[in-house]
Amino acid sequence: MDAKVTLSFDKEVIKKAKAYASSQGISLSRLTEILYRRIAENQYSSIEDLPVADWVNMVAEGAAEYKPKKPSLKNEYYESRKK
Repeated sequence: MDAKVTLSFDKEVIKKAKAYASSQGISLSRLTEILYRRIAENQYSSIEDLPVADWVNMVAEGAAEYKPKKPSLKNEYYESRKK
């Protein structure tokens, strides 16, 4: 049974990943599922150990960058109340 997931990626990464998936005759959703399945079925000590790291870097044309969301206003409010 499939489940829906919402993810956010850089537009250029999505464009290139879609092109790659299409060239392989699969959808971007299935490509993502394949990558996650490989990650979930094995244990890796770091992200660099993942067998897909080279592919991800190739598609992104550089190292992946984690961009955390800004803290919510609710958290800011609660933190300010502690002082």
